[in-house]
Amino acid sequence: MGAHKRPSKLSRAGAASALTLAAVGATVLAPGGAAEAEASSVSTTALRIAASKQGSPYQWGATGPHRFDCSGLTLYSFKRAGKSLPRTAAQQYNSTQHIPRSARERGDLVFFISGRGIYHVGIYAGDGRIWHAPKTGAVVRLERIWTNSVLYGRVD
Repeated sequence: MGAHKRPSKLSRAGAASALTLAAVGATVLAPGGAAEAEASSVSTTALRIAASKQGSPYQWGATGPHRFDCSGLTLYSFKRAGKSLPRTAAQQYNSTQHIPRSARERGDLVFFISGRGIYHVGIYAGDGRIWHAPKTGAVVRLERIWTNSVLYGRVD
């Protein structure tokens, strides 16, 4: 009958997006939770965007779309999801709703703290992991949170 066709770039991209969605997980919405659903939708969209940047190189001061530093990745991801954030991790923490660890959800921001203040930020992916742009020489990746010295913030 017809000749065998190779998958187009579009269909391969669609499959990759479906795999990313499966890896990130879906959000189940409760009836009557419209305000939470809207916030959750923005956060899960930002999480999905950050995950789509897997493998992008770290570059200090970069805000995308091909290179990122830690706060540049969160800034880029939320901007693409429809919310603006300030530039630095500390400014981002100050602009979020602060939440306890027990209330964290996928798409919340995770801020890493030391005696000098906030030094790093990532997007919570669930199961104790974050998407982040770690450091010079590394790439955007999914990684387990390595310390208990973190604070959580939700983008309103």
